[in-house]
Amino acid sequence: MLPIAFYYGAGELDRLSRFGKVVLQADFYTEVELSLLKARGVQTLGYLSLSEDVGPPAPWQRPERNPDWGGAFVHVGDPRWVAHVVAQARRAMARGFGGLFLDTLNLEQTYPEDLPHLLTLIAAVKEEAGPDYLLANRGFGLLPELADLVDGILFESFSARWVNTDGYARWPDDVLEVHASVAERLLGLDVDLYALDYADSDELADFARRRAGEYGMLCFVSDRVLSRI
Repeated sequence: MLPIAFYYGAGELDRLSRFGKVVLQADFYTEVELSLLKARGVQTLGYLSLSEDVGPPAPWQRPERNPDWGGAFVHVGDPRWVAHVVAQARRAMARGFGGLFLDTLNLEQTYPEDLPHLLTLIAAVKEEAGPDYLLANRGFGLLPELADLVDGILFESFSARWVNTDGYARWPDDVLEVHASVAERLLGLDVDLYALDYADSDELADFARRRAGEYGMLCFVSDRVLSRI
């Protein structure tokens, strides 16, 4: 089996069955489909956003929105947001997911005052997920405490990125050096390490996989909207 895939489409059970872990949109799969994947030895992780809300207007939302995806930033410590996220986690686990993928954890540059609230929210999600697998996307501003709450950390866009809706490229050398220093820090933690990179050519994909391996990370390469498996 290949180690991990990130897929934000629906269906494709046979192709997903080639992977040990798959990150999926929680509402796109039925209990029957998740049960089938589990029977084939696939651990499914349901997507969960912890600091952005793509739903209708709600009292926990900030006026600002993510310029790339359109979701509203939230007040992470708002008890109503906490209850909303925990309920989403509960539904995903009840449906049959084998764990959760915790996204939108990078608040250190935008709302650093919310970092303590974010740790508290992750701890609440962990309570809901029980012993099942938690994979965090980045969240480097939460280290080292984050490593005590999750089983794995993903370094999204470690080596390659989407530049716009059409193009992909490796990061400039100075950014690669910064990412390398963070990766070296991650190697000292007791968590699984993964990389997710974006590429549209074999050459760029090979570069991303090779570089991730040099820093102890298992790498998955896809397109901007995670439609390839």
